[in-house]
Amino acid sequence: MVYDRMDDQPAFVGLPTFVRVPLLSDRDELARERPDVVIVGAPTDTAVTHRPGARFGPRAIRAASNVRRGAHHFGLGVQPFKVLRVFDYGDAAVVPGDLDRTNEAVRAKVDEVASAGAVPIVLGGDHSITYPSASAVAGAVGRGRLGVVHFDAHADTAADAWGVLLSHGTPMRRLIESGAVPGPAFVQVGLRGYWPPPEVFDWMREQGMRWHTIHDIQRRGFDAVLAQAMEQALDGPERVYLSVDIDVLDPAYAPGTGTPEPGGLTARELLGAVREIALRTELAGADLVEVSPPYDPAGITAEVAHRVVLEILSGLAARRAGA
Repeated sequence: MVYDRMDDQPAFVGLPTFVRVPLLSDRDELARERPDVVIVGAPTDTAVTHRPGARFGPRAIRAASNVRRGAHHFGLGVQPFKVLRVFDYGDAAVVPGDLDRTNEAVRAKVDEVASAGAVPIVLGGDHSITYPSASAVAGAVGRGRLGVVHFDAHADTAADAWGVLLSHGTPMRRLIESGAVPGPAFVQVGLRGYWPPPEVFDWMREQGMRWHTIHDIQRRGFDAVLAQAMEQALDGPERVYLSVDIDVLDPAYAPGTGTPEPGGLTARELLGAVREIALRTELAGADLVEVSPPYDPAGITAEVAHRVVLEILSGLAARRAGA
């Protein structure tokens, strides 16, 4: 069993995979092991437009935890690593400075996982990686048949960034324009601040996108917004891709990110939300992006990012167990 093969050494000993799960080295091992969930790193920040450092995010997230193989989710009453076959597939072969080749490396790595029937959870990296990652998952389940729930302070639907089509501010527009994800099934939660401008929201309306700002959450309550977001993402599609930009959190909970935006969600709200999505929907893939360790001196951003992944795994395990 995978559980029996997990390293139970202290967290600070040895080379880290995510929670010491076994490492897969190639497609043959991936096919042989028949995993349920596979962790993939996408260590790139070539596409950032403000503070860099997210290329170090996957390593920091993997190293953050003191949780071991016996991890027990109190609220769900489940031990995820006893229920799910979880593996770490290492990092995509990113090419510093070459976003096209990096995107192709991420797409190919995620495609291997999704085509094997497993749920990829991709650790970024900046948010540009959602374009190749979600495209690969959409290709595996059927283009146009995948809904997206996207937690973020920013819409990331710009037409370009200073004339550059591929940046961490444009991936959601590229996904919809490509036909990989239908606009009406693309739902954003937590938007706030002073960007994007009205013309970008006009484009979003034209695509039929739905979004819930932090003001909506304050007015209606987070539970009501989350329930509607899940319903909207499944308006047509049968499966969901979850994308979490850590800056959806208030910087008090996640200072280590490239574009912090005050006034965001609490860590407790986000952890509960991703758990519910994994538990209540048919999750096809997920990513967690924009953790920038150079701006995370106490390590709390990497810790909460690690727990986001654990909550997803726990929700998946509870769903498998019939909770």
